[in-house]
Amino acid sequence: MSNYYPKKYPAEPFKIKAVEPIAMTDRKQREEYMKKAGYNTFLLDSKDVYIDLLTDSGTSAMSDKQWAGLMIGDEAYAGSRNFHHLEEVVREYFGFKHIVPTHQGRGAENLLSTIMIKPGDYVPGNMYFTTTRAHQERNGATFRDIIIDEAHDSQVDLPFKGNVDIKKLQALIDEVGADKIPYVCLAVTVNLAGGQPVSMKNMKEVHELCSKHGIKVMFDATRCVENAYFIKEREPEYKDKTIREILKEMMSYADGCTMSGKKDCLVNIGGFLCMNDDDLYQKASELVVLYEGMPSYGGLAGRDMEAMAVGITESVDFHYIQHRVAQCYYLAQKLEEAGVPIVKPVGGHAVFLDAKAFFPHIPQEEFPAQTLAAQLYIESGVRSMERGIVSAGRDKVTGENHKPKLELVRLTIPRRVYTYSHLDIVADGVISLFKHRDNIKGMKMVYEPKLLRFFTSRFEPIA
Repeated sequence: MSNYYPKKYPAEPFKIKAVEPIAMTDRKQREEYMKKAGYNTFLLDSKDVYIDLLTDSGTSAMSDKQWAGLMIGDEAYAGSRNFHHLEEVVREYFGFKHIVPTHQGRGAENLLSTIMIKPGDYVPGNMYFTTTRAHQERNGATFRDIIIDEAHDSQVDLPFKGNVDIKKLQALIDEVGADKIPYVCLAVTVNLAGGQPVSMKNMKEVHELCSKHGIKVMFDATRCVENAYFIKEREPEYKDKTIREILKEMMSYADGCTMSGKKDCLVNIGGFLCMNDDDLYQKASELVVLYEGMPSYGGLAGRDMEAMAVGITESVDFHYIQHRVAQCYYLAQKLEEAGVPIVKPVGGHAVFLDAKAFFPHIPQEEFPAQTLAAQLYIESGVRSMERGIVSAGRDKVTGENHKPKLELVRLTIPRRVYTYSHLDIVADGVISLFKHRDNIKGMKMVYEPKLLRFFTSRFEPIA
C-alpha cells in the first residue's frame, strides 16, 4: 500500500453553486452505445456517459470569479486588456519574459516544434506524449526517451518516477552532438508514466547539463501545479514552501514552456507558449499569426484569456491542490485494497489501471487497454481512456506498432467536478469488472487513421 495515502481525506474546499444533470443508463443501452462508437470511448456522446473520466483537459469546473471574468472580456482584435492581464499573471507566477497565447496546448506544441526543430534533430524527453511526439516528428525530429528505467515499471513505487536519467541524456549528447538537440522536452508531470512528478533536484541537474552544452530546456507545464504539490509533499527541503514559491523556482530551470490551460489553469479552452529568448519570441509571434491569430489573442476570445489569468491564481491555492490530489489517492486506495492492479505511486490527475496485469490473458496485439476502457463503460457507464499500444501509434520509419511497456487505462479526474461519492461509484465499477475479467476477450482494429489513431480508430471484439 502506498505511503502517500492520507490518514484523513480533506473535504471539498468549495461549495457547489450550479449543477448539471448527468446520464443514467442501463447495461443494454451502454452495449449499444459502445458498439456504435466502435468500442472507442472517444467516440461516445457525452449525453450517454454517467461519470466522465476520459480526460481532465477542458473538463474542469470554473469558479465564480472566473465566470465573472467572462463578463469583462475585452474582445478587441488587437491589444486586448485581457491579454495584458494574462501576460502579467504568467510573468508573476511562471517568471517567463514572453507569452504567446494559443487556442490550446497543441497549438503551443506546434509553434515550438516548428520554430526550433530542423530535419534530422533529436528531441529527448522524459517519456513521449502523443501529440507532442507527433509535432516533433512532423517537423523532422526523432524522439528519444531519457526517463529513468523505473518509470516503465508500473509497480515500482518511487517518489519521483518522472525524473530524467542524466546518464541517458549525456549519452545522447555524446552520440549525436549538442547541435542536433534543439531542446529537451521536460514534462512536469509525466502523463503516460501515470502522472509521475519530477523532483526539483532533477530539474536543476537537467538545466545545468543543458546549459553546459548550449541546449534549451522547454517544460511541458500542463500539470505543473500538481508537480509543485508533489515536490512540497515528497522533497523535504520544500515542505515549508508555498505552492507559488515552488512553481516559480521550477520554472527558473527552464528556458520556456508549453501550457495547455485546459488543465492546471482551470479553464475549458486555451493555452500558451512561453520563452525568455527574444529571437524565439519573434519567430513564434510571426508564426502564430498564420496558425492561430494575432500574438495578443492567439485564437482565444478576450474572456477566455481573462478566465485563464484568474485560474492561474486559483491553481496555486494549497487547499485546492491538496484536495485535487487527494481525490486521486482516494480512488487509488479503494482499488488497491480490492487487489486491482494500478500504477504506483498515484499521480496528481488520474489513477492508471495496469491493463496487462488486469487482463494477463489478452496479448498486447489484441489491445488489452482498449478492451478494458470499453468494458468499463459497459459495466458501469464510466468513460475512461486507453493509454497503451493504440496511443503509442506506429514507428515512422518501419510502420510497425510501438509496443510500450506500459499498457494502461487512465481514470482521469476533472478538477472541482466530482465528489468522493462519484469516485465510490467508479471504484465499484472497476472492482466489479475485475471480478469477472477472465471471461473477457480482446479486440481487433477495423479502422485506423494515419495520425493520432487513438482519437478515431474503431474496433470489434474478437469472437
